[in-house]
This record gives sequence, structure tokens and C-alpha cells, in this order.
Amino acid sequence: MNLKLDGATRLYPIIGDPIAQVKSPAGVSETLQAAGLNALVVPLHVQSSDFAGCMAQLQTTHNVGGGIITVPHKFAAASACATLSERAGFLGAVNTFRRSKNGAWHGDMFDGLGYVTALRKNGCHPEGKRVLLVGAGGAGSAIAYTLVQSGVAELVICDPDTQRREGLIKRLNGLPFLKYPIVRAGSNDPRGFDVALNASPMGMNATDPLPIDASGFAKSMFVGDVITAPAVTAMLLQARMAGCRTQTGADMFAAVRDLMVAFLLEQSD
Repeated sequence: MNLKLDGATRLYPIIGDPIAQVKSPAGVSETLQAAGLNALVVPLHVQSSDFAGCMAQLQTTHNVGGGIITVPHKFAAASACATLSERAGFLGAVNTFRRSKNGAWHGDMFDGLGYVTALRKNGCHPEGKRVLLVGAGGAGSAIAYTLVQSGVAELVICDPDTQRREGLIKRLNGLPFLKYPIVRAGSNDPRGFDVALNASPMGMNATDPLPIDASGFAKSMFVGDVITAPAVTAMLLQARMAGCRTQTGADMFAAVRDLMVAFLLEQSD
């Protein structure tokens, strides 16, 4: 597809640190233009110390219609938005923002909804399951929220940042639709779980340790990862060797991309 680019093109930056690993700019640009929007997604490498200034500058750049947020800015992006969706407000994190009619940023978070949508497409239905989740950051928090909404029997969260982990567990167990607490802290040992998911950055580098203890994988488990590069992480290779069904980060991103595009198109005029 030949991308359109002219003076009327609306820009949608994807902002992260690092940014070279992202695969989304071309694909999301094509999806937006195929839907009839003259738009281009461009990568911006922005460090945390410069993020607030970047978001303020983008707001004064009137052909910027919104954007996409990746690590490590998802929590900071929520503070940069004037309004948030209900789930983004609960999580305090944003992965997509768009310009409201008054020019202010409105943010939403689709990592969790996209991940669980992909799980179901891959034959893993979390209702009534015992789930291990490694990572309580932006993506992990969103996935945890959607899993709890989906009706898991138990969710165990592992994260070395104990303050972040315990804060998330307390907020999840306090959700009004829960009759009793179903979320607790635990280790990265997947024994006894139906589903084991990595939502941490571990696995992006060849020298990273496995985020989940592969010695505990069993054939009955479903194992998923959020990492998109490499396409199949070392953890997923171990899971497949154990006979587990798996989900890659690309599976998640395809579902998240569709949700982000629909969100951005809502203000395409």
C-alpha cells in the first residue's frame, strides 16, 4: 500500500524509550489510511525526563491528532491527559490518546482488553482458570484488570517491585464486582496454574533470565508473552517444548492495534 503524505496529513506519534524495536508505525499507518483517514504514525524516542514537555508540545501542534504510548511512559501519559476512560482511570495508565474537541488529550488503555481478546482467539478462555501473571507495570496492570473482569478463579501476580505489586493487588481486590478477594502475590513458579503469562520486559534481550520458571511448565498449560521482538521468546520456546499452547506478543499487538485504531478514528474529523 502506498501511504499518503501531504500537508493535510494528521500525525499520530508512538512515543517510547527505547523506540527502535517497535513494529507498529507502518502497520497502524496503513490501517488508518485504509479506513479513510489521512494519517501517519511516526516513532518518537523520548526519555522520561522529557516526556511531559513532549506531550505539552504535541498539544500545541494542531495536526497531531493523538498518539500511542509504549514503555516506559504509560503511567506518565495518564497524568498528561485531561480526561481518561474508566479503565485508564482505574489503572492510572494510558497506551493511546486522542485530541478532544477542546484540544485536550483524552486517554485510554487497551493492553488488557487486547491481550484477553487474543487469548480467546487462541482458544484460551480465562473464566474459572487459575492464572499466573508476571509483571505489574502498565501492560501487566491492564491485563490483570481485564482478567479479573473476565471471571478468573484466581490471579497470582509476581513482580520484584513489591510496592507496585501490592498496590495493584489491593486495588483489584477492591473492585465492586468482586464478591471476595481473588488476587494475591506469588512467585514465578507456574506449577498448579492453568495459564501462565509474562507481562514484563524480560525476554527482550538474549541475556535476560526467563520471566517464568520453565521447569514448571506442563502440557496442560497455556503460556503467553507480551514481548514482540524476538517474535518467539526463549520462554515460549521452552513452553512449546513442554507441549504447551502459546500466545506471542504479536498476537496481542494485532488485537490491541485494532482497538487503538478504532479509538483514534472516533475523532477523525
